[in-house]
Amino acid sequence: MNERKPNILLITADQLRYDCIGSSGKYPVHTPHLDRLAEQSTLFSQAYSHIPVCGPARQSMLHGRRPESFGALWNYDAFLPVGCLRPEQFTWSKALSDDGYATAFLGKWGVNPDKDPTAFGYDAYVGERAYQAFRQSRYPEVAYANGFLGETDPVPLEDAQTHWFAARAIETMATLNEGGKPWHMALHFSEPHLPCRPAGRFAGLYDPAGIPEWDGFRETFRGKPYIQRQQLYSWGIQDYEWKDWAPIVARYYGIISQLDEAVGRVLAALEGSGAADDTIVIFTADHGDMCGSHRMLDKHYILYDDVVRVPFMIRQPGASGKRKTSPQFVYNLLDLGPTLLELAGVAAVSERPFHGRSLVPLLRSDDGPARDEWRDCVVATYNGQQFGLFTQRMIRTDAWKYVWNLTDVDELYDLKQDPAELANLIGSEAHRGLAAELRGRLYALLRADEDPAVDNEWTRRQLLSGAIVDNRD
Repeated sequence: MNERKPNILLITADQLRYDCIGSSGKYPVHTPHLDRLAEQSTLFSQAYSHIPVCGPARQSMLHGRRPESFGALWNYDAFLPVGCLRPEQFTWSKALSDDGYATAFLGKWGVNPDKDPTAFGYDAYVGERAYQAFRQSRYPEVAYANGFLGETDPVPLEDAQTHWFAARAIETMATLNEGGKPWHMALHFSEPHLPCRPAGRFAGLYDPAGIPEWDGFRETFRGKPYIQRQQLYSWGIQDYEWKDWAPIVARYYGIISQLDEAVGRVLAALEGSGAADDTIVIFTADHGDMCGSHRMLDKHYILYDDVVRVPFMIRQPGASGKRKTSPQFVYNLLDLGPTLLELAGVAAVSERPFHGRSLVPLLRSDDGPARDEWRDCVVATYNGQQFGLFTQRMIRTDAWKYVWNLTDVDELYDLKQDPAELANLIGSEAHRGLAAELRGRLYALLRADEDPAVDNEWTRRQLLSGAIVDNRD
């Protein structure tokens, strides 16, 4: 790397499962451009979103702290009023701008209802409203009829949202390259968030008959929290079989492949500009998607790996073209700020420390720190959304996942024997000691991150008492 500070290109997807890109080797989704990027990157195979809800996840990403610590419990435009990140609070994007970076933000926002990215350190902003205005002017007659379950987008592929934003990103990148400063561009795609509406050749790319069931599809809900089964009725999908889900999943695959092509265009433009060797490229997602796994839609009231495990890759300037896989537990969003500021040589000036940590040791070492010198678990949280409030906290190790549901039965999964998380073992006498151990570890981590869920005597007693209620029947 030369003396010039590196450019930073951050690309995110919205609601993209970790196992739905080609490099995961799991499901038959075609993502050749992301696969090529993965081959040039450090690929984090155990990357986790700390909260599987769009707004809080994105706010935390910029602030570097868990959303519960600043009141962003759920999306600010859903259910009851809630807090959100404010312009006067620290963001690493503002730290980059203060250090002389030219900055631009394109795509999905979700950070503050009144202030756009220019209040958070970005010089330029092209948002979803700009695309909506374009669509309305060009295709005022287009209407959709299938709601959140998705359908074909009838507009030409070039005018679909993925490709429109890719074109705007390419224009913006050209302007940034001409400016002579190091730059940071954030490109936040809204896809593949439901409703999935693939366009052009991507609409029929996948035959529903050839879509395999998710590993977690055969859910019975035995011994699971009430809200999981209730969601099926809230969505009206309680009677869906795989034949009903397969077309929905085919559209999910299709919009992912469409997104992949849009990302490929941006990366090709970066390479064509000659700036690729000076640019850090990051690709990740805010969280995953159920899309029929456990028979559910969307991402609410659960902390299954379907929604908390995400794709995450970082390509450094001058990458050799050989993929390195990092197996350590990482937070793709909480770890991002300290990582980028260290790579850019910017001091993180914040009134409070980051809840994540820099990934530079994992990027710069062939093997990275040993697991006992890094993390041996991750924690994720959930607080509620459109169907009502429901508080959850999760700790996940290599072998086990424990979910603390403050107002319902807890969950315990043996990830070695049951990676699809179908059998809740919380009522097993044989696992009582393990559950108590995981509860204690979870409490310590939540307290360290200033989570208010453990900041009163009632919830603290519940988590640490060791009295596990088994209401599975």
